[in-house]
Amino acid sequence: MLTLRSTSEPRQRTRALPLVAICLGYFMVIIDATAVSLSLPALGRDLGGGLGVLQWVVDGYTLAFATLLLSAGALGDRVGPHRVFCAGLTLFTVASAACGLAPTAGALVVARLVQGAAAAILVPSSLALLQAAHPDPRAQARAVGVWGGVAGIAAAFGPVVGGVLTDAASWRLVFFVNVPIGLAALLLTVRYVVRPEGHGRRGLDLGAQAAAVAALGLLTFALIQARTRGWVSPIVLGGLAVAVLSAAAFVAVERRSADPMLPLGLFRSAAFSGGNAVGLLINLGFYGQLFVVSLFFQDVRRMSPTPAGLALVPEGILVSLASFLSGRMTGRSGTRPTMLIGLVTGAAGLFALMAVGRSTPYPLLMIPLLAAGFGMAFTMPAATTTVVGAAPPERAGVASGAINAARQVGSTVGVALLGTLGAGGRLAAPMAGAGAAFLAGAVVVAIFVRSRPRR
Repeated sequence: MLTLRSTSEPRQRTRALPLVAICLGYFMVIIDATAVSLSLPALGRDLGGGLGVLQWVVDGYTLAFATLLLSAGALGDRVGPHRVFCAGLTLFTVASAACGLAPTAGALVVARLVQGAAAAILVPSSLALLQAAHPDPRAQARAVGVWGGVAGIAAAFGPVVGGVLTDAASWRLVFFVNVPIGLAALLLTVRYVVRPEGHGRRGLDLGAQAAAVAALGLLTFALIQARTRGWVSPIVLGGLAVAVLSAAAFVAVERRSADPMLPLGLFRSAAFSGGNAVGLLINLGFYGQLFVVSLFFQDVRRMSPTPAGLALVPEGILVSLASFLSGRMTGRSGTRPTMLIGLVTGAAGLFALMAVGRSTPYPLLMIPLLAAGFGMAFTMPAATTTVVGAAPPERAGVASGAINAARQVGSTVGVALLGTLGAGGRLAAPMAGAGAAFLAGAVVVAIFVRSRPRR
């Protein structure tokens, strides 16, 4: 009996290590999207630049992340997700070191763009590797729940980590901390993660990629410029118009392509389309409010980075539990009821934050923050399962790229749009926008998403 126990326990740990490696990579990607929020005032003082520059430090990352996800998903399907995941981990680790060493604001934005590109490379492959390691649908739902829980913890506690590191040493440490995490994830991946075969026949569809970059880049530029130039400025209106034309060009290129980056036929599935719409809307609301509230605590309530980060802790207290419960409920009842519960709960919390002002007692903020964090964490794994489950297995990389691209588009637009609405420390308008995004997601789920998407 003793011999059997001693040999089975290492085997159980070994079976868990692939999931640990995959989750470490995703943890690093998500924490870097949120930890920087509490470092923005400090790095702004060190490197110079106003709110527009700070928005680009955040949006430069999510912009590259969002626009390259689909190509990265196709690349993973082509050459194999294991190779692509390792390449993404390596580049992300190097780019993180470059961010920490950046001598100017411009250099930091460039390094953040590279970091976002690396994140785009590794995230779709992480989901493809997760799917390969857990072929059973119920086990896959539970694994995605763990994966989503790790991401939720990173998203919610990233501001705390960023605030503590900034106060304790420097904003640069927020980026340097990724280096040991990235190296550990890379070593575990090489040693323990399964290596699915790629499908070498697929191309990268560079024309569609260029159109996607132009569309999202110009949209982000126009939304950020609207804060200082006004919504009727020729530059803002021109940027929005060209962004729309670029999006139309993307659709046209994909329709004519023999091997499209994003097969438009996938959107004939209501589950695939609805899940992607939910991914976009929850990130628009959650990351947009995170950017605004982080600055509100520091600029309006005059908190230093560490107290401001701790003030956001309620958004993360229930994240691990919510993601775990989301995976369990999805496995039993399907994705539709899971997403509806999460979206309505999150919307209620965000709408309640509209009433917060300079002198609002902090205890009154805790319940809305708890609801917003729970809603995000409870919804995200179910939305991911919906999209990946609606695509054929050979399109796992593209499907995971699509949901993550939709989410990063939402983050980019959320920071730019809600950051503009919240200029001057106002919370009512951006929180109304964030709550409306969650509520719109609930409407999409109610109309388009089945409880159990069919392959």
